[in-house]
Amino acid sequence: MAKPGYGKRSANGQQPRTRDDFALLPTRERYVAGFVDHLPDGAAMGIKQLAKQLPLYGQQAISTALNALSVAGHLRRVRCSVGAGDETRWVFRTFWSRTAHDNEWWNTYLATETATQTAAPAQDTAPPPPWVPAEEPPPPTRPENPPSAEQAPEPTAVPQQRTPPQARDAEPAPPTRAATPSPAYLALARLGRNDHRLGLSADDCTTLEPLATQWLDRGVTLDYLTIALTAGLPAQVDSPIGLIRRRLIDKLPPQLPATTPHTPADTPTPTRRLLVECTDCGRPGQPEALPDGLCRPCHQTHTNPGNTAPDPTQLAAVKAHMANLRDLLKPV
Repeated sequence: MAKPGYGKRSANGQQPRTRDDFALLPTRERYVAGFVDHLPDGAAMGIKQLAKQLPLYGQQAISTALNALSVAGHLRRVRCSVGAGDETRWVFRTFWSRTAHDNEWWNTYLATETATQTAAPAQDTAPPPPWVPAEEPPPPTRPENPPSAEQAPEPTAVPQQRTPPQARDAEPAPPTRAATPSPAYLALARLGRNDHRLGLSADDCTTLEPLATQWLDRGVTLDYLTIALTAGLPAQVDSPIGLIRRRLIDKLPPQLPATTPHTPADTPTPTRRLLVECTDCGRPGQPEALPDGLCRPCHQTHTNPGNTAPDPTQLAAVKAHMANLRDLLKPV
């Protein structure tokens, strides 16, 4: 068996298995096709693995038989990307069909397989990352016999507290400042430490805090706010609070349109590319560019095996050119 996600994949539209499935093929191709047809999905389809299982033929013979089965319309080798983000990788698969099909059928089927990969990626391509829990935690269990509304205990009434006369007449206490100051307040408080000419008191920081908060609400960073308030100061500052208030009002940055954060639903689903691979040399390409599962050079070699011999005229020209080079290299 191959690694998860690799190996044999059975194509759809196959007829039931019979004794005469590969009767029209030569003996070697019929032998290899019968063995591959009985392999389960996910079995290794490499030439070396098949040669180990088929002792009658070597690797070269198995490679030639697979090329013939590809031309006959029984198989297509493909490579497709699986995973997401940084985990994306290529896997190699061999689609097998007991029933022979022409190029148009295979092109349509592989296009449908590409759409299926895009809509629902295969789940057996890679194990889940180690940080993903094996299963979801169980939901909290409820009691078998929950009390009904009539049996539910009624909430205990809290007696109304009496307010002393002194507390009624007393003025309400001023609101106390939060224990954790806001970022705007801290930025104003640090101005005096960065430059002694802008030393502000606690009341001054509280007064200017709403103006500084407007800057932060418009997407300004604390460093930008500090630089805008301390850049180009005069040699002497008589009223730090007046100067800071003037700059906070006059240099207020514009309001930029709010950008909606991208949610996983807005993120487009990456296209799962599925490329057909030449059965002979492994060159990838679109299904239309590899008729019979072979690239153009391999297809010409397979369909015209008698035209592979070199032209005698070209051989004579090469020999004459090499003889001329040898004569030039001879010492005078």
